[in-house]
Amino acid sequence: MSAHQAAYPIATLCRVLGVSASGYYAWTSRPASARATADAALREQLRLIHARSRGTYGERRIHAELAALGVHVGRKRVARLMRALGLAGVSRRKGTITTRRDPEGRPAPDLVDRHFTAAGPDRLWVADITYIPTWAGFLYLAVVLEAWSRRVVGWAMATHLRTELVLDALTMAFRQRRPRDVIHHSDQGCQYTSIAFGQRCREMGVRPSMGSVGDAYDNAMAESFFATLECELLDRRSFKSKAEARMALFSYIEGWYNPRRRHSALGYLSPMNFESAHPHVGNSPAPRGQHGLPTVGVCVAAATPPVDNPAPLLAEQPRPA
Repeated sequence: MSAHQAAYPIATLCRVLGVSASGYYAWTSRPASARATADAALREQLRLIHARSRGTYGERRIHAELAALGVHVGRKRVARLMRALGLAGVSRRKGTITTRRDPEGRPAPDLVDRHFTAAGPDRLWVADITYIPTWAGFLYLAVVLEAWSRRVVGWAMATHLRTELVLDALTMAFRQRRPRDVIHHSDQGCQYTSIAFGQRCREMGVRPSMGSVGDAYDNAMAESFFATLECELLDRRSFKSKAEARMALFSYIEGWYNPRRRHSALGYLSPMNFESAHPHVGNSPAPRGQHGLPTVGVCVAAATPPVDNPAPLLAEQPRPA
């Protein structure tokens, strides 16, 4: 009625709608209800949380974020208010092949058999490669994920798909975590079946494991991370240069995904918060950052733009006495 009162008298509008004019004027002068006031305050929190998530969170993660802030409301209420605000999470796209099997390569046995669970840290790592399109050509990203906490413990970027790419990611993960007898699971891409990669695994005491050919489910955890990266970052931005893509990937991994992004499989904790909440699980050595040395995020943050592989920066740090 308020929207049409410039064109029609209020009395006419009330007669057409079957309400009394006195009732309408009483309603317009009535203060907002407690529910409406609470919804208005909640809407502002929803806008803020959604913006802080880089526009990626849907109702479930926003509901978990509110609970962590001490705001306990129903998930359906969050969904209703998000719809009214036009807020929504992001959806995933189809993948593209980035690793190809070498028919002459000798793959490692599958030690995981699709059981991507670990009782503690540094018992199972999963790895894979993806591509990042830019106006200047493709940039390639190799990652190593900790299956227990879903944390990206190793990563490297390059403009090629040679074996050095996955070696750099593995080296970074090893120097950060110093594991004992960890399983490294990947697909049968030629980078992972290469002689150089097998030799590096033997030197580090890492047990290689590989899934079957052409079956994404055999490396589902790594595929899931890349799907998240694509829908939350790559599908929503266009990179003019490879340097711009490197900066964005570094910010996403070290500034968002590891320290802050809530993961449904971790009780809606971020990977770093999950590890902090379970500091004594397992018998692996603590990450070097807990012994007083900078973590990878601190080491790489000083580089402009971020280096393709921060592992050498870690290696230059002096060992504690």
